[in-house]
Amino acid sequence: MSESSVLDRCRLDPQQLRRRCDPAQFSFDCTDDLQPAEGFIGQERAIRAIEFGLAVDRPGYNIFVSGLTGTGRVSVVRSYLQSVVQKKGVAALGLPAASDWCYVYNVSDPDRPLVLQLPAGGGKRLRAQMDELVAGLRAELARTLGSDEYRASRKAVIDAGQARQRRIFAALEQQAAKAGFLVQMSQMGVSLIPLVNGRPMTQEEYAALPPEERERIDSRRVPILEAVQAAFEQVRLVDRETAEAMRDLERQAAEFAISKPFNNLLAEIREPAVARYIEEIRSHTLANLQLFAPAEGEPDGPPAAPIQQLVPGPLGVRDPYVAYRVNVFVDNSDATMPPVVVESNPTWGNLFGRIERRAVLGTYVSDHTMLKSGSIARANGGYLVVSARELLVNPGVWEGLKRAIRNREVRLEDPAEAFGLIAPQGLRPQPVPLDLKVIVTGDPELYGLLSRLDEDFWEVFKVRADFDYQVAARDDYLHAYADFICTTARQEKLRHFTREGVAAVVEHGSRMVDDQRRLSARFGFLKDILIEADHWAAVDGASLVSANHVRKAIDERVYRSSLVAERINQLIADGTIMVDVAGAVVGQVNGLAVYDLGDFAFGKPSRITARTYMGRAGVVNVERESRLSGSTHDKGVLILSGYLGAKYAQDKPLSVTASICFEQSYSGVDGDSASSTELYAIISSLADVPLKQGIAVTGSVNQKGEVQAIGGVNEKIEGFFDVCRAIGLTGEQGVMIPASNARNLMLRQDVVEAVEAGRFHVWAVSNVDEGLEILTGLPAGSLGPEGYSPESVHGRADRRLRALAAGIREFSGETGTSARQPENASPERA
Repeated sequence: MSESSVLDRCRLDPQQLRRRCDPAQFSFDCTDDLQPAEGFIGQERAIRAIEFGLAVDRPGYNIFVSGLTGTGRVSVVRSYLQSVVQKKGVAALGLPAASDWCYVYNVSDPDRPLVLQLPAGGGKRLRAQMDELVAGLRAELARTLGSDEYRASRKAVIDAGQARQRRIFAALEQQAAKAGFLVQMSQMGVSLIPLVNGRPMTQEEYAALPPEERERIDSRRVPILEAVQAAFEQVRLVDRETAEAMRDLERQAAEFAISKPFNNLLAEIREPAVARYIEEIRSHTLANLQLFAPAEGEPDGPPAAPIQQLVPGPLGVRDPYVAYRVNVFVDNSDATMPPVVVESNPTWGNLFGRIERRAVLGTYVSDHTMLKSGSIARANGGYLVVSARELLVNPGVWEGLKRAIRNREVRLEDPAEAFGLIAPQGLRPQPVPLDLKVIVTGDPELYGLLSRLDEDFWEVFKVRADFDYQVAARDDYLHAYADFICTTARQEKLRHFTREGVAAVVEHGSRMVDDQRRLSARFGFLKDILIEADHWAAVDGASLVSANHVRKAIDERVYRSSLVAERINQLIADGTIMVDVAGAVVGQVNGLAVYDLGDFAFGKPSRITARTYMGRAGVVNVERESRLSGSTHDKGVLILSGYLGAKYAQDKPLSVTASICFEQSYSGVDGDSASSTELYAIISSLADVPLKQGIAVTGSVNQKGEVQAIGGVNEKIEGFFDVCRAIGLTGEQGVMIPASNARNLMLRQDVVEAVEAGRFHVWAVSNVDEGLEILTGLPAGSLGPEGYSPESVHGRADRRLRALAAGIREFSGETGTSARQPENASPERA
């Protein structure tokens, strides 16, 4: 096959280098004529998976939404959940109605607050009812305990007790008088003073008595002291009985006073758990009537609080009625549908809730009113949407979420305690029962890592919804693109786009996925282009966004990020980085690599050289020997040995050493897209046939010599084009790519125009032979009965390999003869 026929057959036409979107296929003049997009573009697979996950109400059927950034995973999930709930309704989905959750005081164990489930709006209502109950109790108890009737009854009980005590003391005095003693009460206690002639004896008189007399007096004192002891026992008994009678009186009065407020409240309660709580509060009220008793002298003042209730707050005093306060932990009073909660910062506190504390007198205090809900509790009965990456970067949160899902409950725990560290002693609230669907978003790589490394992952997230980053370039999706542009223009208050502007956006959508038959589904990135195009339309003073504004936005975005690419091109043009774009050189070819800077990727040509010489080492990869080669690049080089052996070593050993190298490469090299390039360089060196330096090559190769598709084809072509333009276009330069990559071409407009003008070329080859003919201008040659034709590339390479094999045989024979040492030779030293 002649050189011209191969060049013409493999050369791509300008129409093949870029997908053109004809604006005439759109029936509108501008996107203002369209209606906003409804539904989601090209995500049928993911939507079906989400529908399935929502429909299956079984443990573990939570959803992991995977997809690349910009595909709209979170916004699509949130919008879809809301639309599904609104369209189908709660009953159709089998979901429970939204509930309120409240924490209340636990009378039997204050450190373990109770949780109550109430209908939506019931939390606020119960809180207001309990506040009214406190006000009613204060009024009723103040009125009852401060009434004249209660005071008179209380006084009567006290007077009766005092009368009994007086009678006891009177009997004691009479008994003492009969024994000749006077009972004298003082702050120091009770004294028995002997009587003489009806009057108390002085100390001096007592001391002057004879010892015998004093002994008689002391003997009479003993039974009286026992009587005094018995009298005081009776007095204390009277005190206890009086106190008990007063408590009974107070309790009877209080029970009568509080019966009306409590009965009125219980009549409004329908939940048994709430009724039990109120009954416990009734008992607590009767046991703590001092909270409602007016202070002495201040009938309307606030009740006194014990020291343990002092906390920072108004007047430095804690609410004494904390047992009556209701903490509305989750309020769904305004909810008409199950909640959809998107948690963007899933820290432990934001996700599971927190227990707040206040420092008091060198310690920390807390109560049930300081419990704050997290996203899981707020999403209870509905859906929680959260990022997997954010879950994993916050310590303990991933394990805590799985535990909550498995146990179907959410516990309020101190993070330090949950992590096994020492935490301040505090509350241990009753867990909230959990009934929700968890939707976790993440990229496919993270999904793969979790599925391989986390043994619980499959049990917790049984449904995967995979968002595609590209869609087919069908007519319906083209019009969906236009609807998306209309929606974005209205939401972001942008200028509307002309049909030419829409066509330019569609073409850029194909460029984003490097595929003429597909469009990008990463609408987050497309939205940025629309906003920037609107800016340049504003700069031009245009009322609509045209194709020129879209291209300007794309070009400006590239310009902002292309400083490194320009510096490299300048170094190549200056000769600092050696790249030939003209002439022909043996064993040397221009390979193409892609440098990815995150927001910008560009192609760079690299000189690849090969040297072949006698030996048996095979293909030596200089990058691998210097530890600058990645595993994929190593694989590509090893494949070359298989091709060379199959091509040339069927009738002789492959007695050659080939050294290949990326010249002026000081960082790692990976990927197999240069394997065909390296093979051309090796065959050129073997055949002593020069390769055209104006043609850069990319493509991987298999052991059969077929050229395989690679990535980054547009950036590679454009990178070499920029270098050739900087040095000077000759009309003979171009890039040789795999034929299977032709559908991936979405080249810049300036590259396409250069091809149209014949100043640059793109060839698509299917196998190594086609590539050799384009690079050398000689026939590649095919194996016949007599071998390869002598003047073909393979024939010259085969002839060289035969010469190398013969040389090795001859050298080995000479070495074997000369290896014999004379008898008188001394032993060789290592």
